[in-house]
Amino acid sequence: MRSRDDELVKGWGQIVTPLPIKTIGGTQNLNCANTEGIFRIVQSIPSPKAEPFKRWLAKVGYERMQEIEDPELAQIRTRLLYKLKGYPDKWIEQRMRGITIREELTDEWKNRGAEGQSDYEILTAEISKATFGITPLEYKKVKGLKRENLRDHMDDFELLLTTLGERTTTELHRINDSKGIPRLKEDSKIGGEVAGNTRKDLEKKLGKKVVTDKNFKKNIKRIVGNNKN
Repeated sequence: MRSRDDELVKGWGQIVTPLPIKTIGGTQNLNCANTEGIFRIVQSIPSPKAEPFKRWLAKVGYERMQEIEDPELAQIRTRLLYKLKGYPDKWIEQRMRGITIREELTDEWKNRGAEGQSDYEILTAEISKATFGITPLEYKKVKGLKRENLRDHMDDFELLLTTLGERTTTELHRINDSKGIPRLKEDSKIGGEVAGNTRKDLEKKLGKKVVTDKNFKKNIKRIVGNNKN
């Protein structure tokens, strides 16, 4: 493919990274690519068998352009995807509301001095620790997740408490006019504590823990599978 595509050769060092991989013949340096890199390589495959995949990539790119022009389309497609996966309408509404609240919060963070994903993760961890007693990374381990989106595996109460913590934090930022990571962390902790106190009251009334290893998405798959049978 590199012999046929000069542009692929020019950008090869940014597309792949040589990594030491254990093989039967010993450790070998193999060219490895992430998802974006694989998609670029696929574009250079001349085989007709690759044409459906190339058309799919073009379709996805076109849809993304539509969503940039009309963000509402992104929400419509997201709702449809959750619906196709078997999620109930009530859960979908909560999830979509949570997405909106999260976007409002990250916009506040960006405008108030947070820089990039690492800062967002630090602030999110503050809210999560105060709300659930664990960080998102620890939460994933409880539910047996790796790269999956944690919130897609939360039940109603987990989503509601997450939204409460983040919405409270957003309001605190605005009231306090907080700027800089230290101040944002203080607000995040307090916002999480509001949700955390609600969680503790809820657990007392229900007589059970909110944070468990139960995986809402896996439960949905079982329900959908049984209905098909």
